[in-house]
Amino acid sequence: MSKAPAVEPEGPAIKDIATAGAKRDGALLPILHEIQDRFGYVPESAVAIVADVLNLSRAEVHGVLTFYHLFRRTPPGRRTLYLCRAEACQAMGARRLEAHVKTALGIDFHETTADGRISLEPIYCLGNCACAPAVMIGETVHGRVSAESLDALLEQG
Repeated sequence: MSKAPAVEPEGPAIKDIATAGAKRDGALLPILHEIQDRFGYVPESAVAIVADVLNLSRAEVHGVLTFYHLFRRTPPGRRTLYLCRAEACQAMGARRLEAHVKTALGIDFHETTADGRISLEPIYCLGNCACAPAVMIGETVHGRVSAESLDALLEQG
């Protein structure tokens, strides 16, 4: 999923995306992906617009949007840190790493630092189990991450 810079979405642009994708089978997910690709997140205002275009309830759209962890509902930071929460990473210290990064950044999952630099997101397997614990920053996966090496990675950009 590409990440466009966060731009304040406008209703007509969201409606255009929804209308263009509405004729596809299973249109909801592709429409939500397109909105996120264009704006960097799916704003709350999109729920009603997409529901109206697809003749769905707002609850159905909201349910899909909140079920999939990679959909953002707030503008992302300039960089996104994904922390693996799968069993292998937990067994190798991911919970300690999680506590460290939340304290160091002053945010929780699904939040962005006050300066807009970093967003923190959980992810449920990066496929890097042999090198646990793992994180992904942007699209780069890092393994055997410690609190110190994570701090160094975050300072790089």
